[in-house]
Amino acid sequence: MTPATDVAGQLNAAVSQNPRFHVTGMQEWLFARLFAGLVYAQIWEDPVADMTALALPAGADMICIASGGCNAMSYLTADPASVTAVDLSPGHIALLRLEAAAAQHLDQAAFYDLFGRANLPGNPALVLDRLAPHLDAQTRDYWAGRHLGRKRADMFARNLYRHGILGRFIGAVHLLAKLTRTDLRPLLSAQSLDAQRQFHAAVIDPLFDNRIVRIMARQRTSLFGLGIPPAQYDKLAADGGGDVVEVLRERTRRLVCDFPVQDNYFLWQAFHRGYADRPDAAVPPYLARQNFPVIAARADRVRALNQSLTDHLATRAKAALDAYVLLDAQDWMNDAQLTALWTQITRTARPGARVLFRTGGHADILPGRVPADLLARWHYDAPASALAFAQDRSAIYGGVHLYRFAG
Repeated sequence: MTPATDVAGQLNAAVSQNPRFHVTGMQEWLFARLFAGLVYAQIWEDPVADMTALALPAGADMICIASGGCNAMSYLTADPASVTAVDLSPGHIALLRLEAAAAQHLDQAAFYDLFGRANLPGNPALVLDRLAPHLDAQTRDYWAGRHLGRKRADMFARNLYRHGILGRFIGAVHLLAKLTRTDLRPLLSAQSLDAQRQFHAAVIDPLFDNRIVRIMARQRTSLFGLGIPPAQYDKLAADGGGDVVEVLRERTRRLVCDFPVQDNYFLWQAFHRGYADRPDAAVPPYLARQNFPVIAARADRVRALNQSLTDHLATRAKAALDAYVLLDAQDWMNDAQLTALWTQITRTARPGARVLFRTGGHADILPGRVPADLLARWHYDAPASALAFAQDRSAIYGGVHLYRFAG
């Protein structure tokens, strides 16, 4: 992993678009500090929707942003030749490296105990004893190290999904619900989409009219827990005519009302703070029991690097990659950063390569910001983009976008 000083500089470069002592600049600096740790224990983009949109043949070479690691691991079900995952958060890289090692050196039951249940007292020993010999020194030191007085490996005995910036944000939402005497648990027992919609209308939607909720949501720093920096917050608010509350209201409606609770593990994370403890629980593809044999056999194809995407692509050969999954990272970027990224994507793309990304707002952010002659080498696939957006069970983004390399 990259030394801490380098990570801090890269994070500042990725997030900072204003002078340090400007109000927004100070918020960007704070966000970069928070992002240096573990932000997402689970990634919030739907890998099934991604793989459907990308429609890659077996043997493809992919690159993605690691985040919580579960998507990079889930892409293995599509039989790629390689999955390179980069991230500026050392915590995210340590988590993905642990996931890849665990798939190769644990059986299915222990693997699921560690990342599915993620709350058993024997889990830290799996990390510190059974898996430690198979980890690189930095990853081993990360999990043996301490955060807030506890070994990081202990998170796997205390529900990993309640940790990280996102886990604590969701915990704060649950606390707010309790303070408003709102019981969210009945949603998880809903037997139909109609029942989910009725619960949403009666219980969840009114929360967005609560004065405290509206005041908190309108503070940029309140949404740092969702991994939303100031620049992306502004794009979200623009989709609501300047009011981010209405955007959050609509995206919560999609999460609760558009996908059956039995099939949507994102909804379980939001309302249960973990996966359901039953054999048929909705889980990411890499945790599904039937997928474990191929995950274990292919886990050595995953490479996790503590680098920025643009910097890493600059080290790759021309025409080296078939697929790029950028998450929502471009929402953080200014025009110069976008141009540098797409210059490297275009240089490293093979014929027929695909690029998939998400945006906080609805609109595609590339036209008018990336040079026209560069973007002209790519074709925007509007039908596939619309379908990927409709199928994305995480439901928190304004748009999903797919470009195909035209040569």
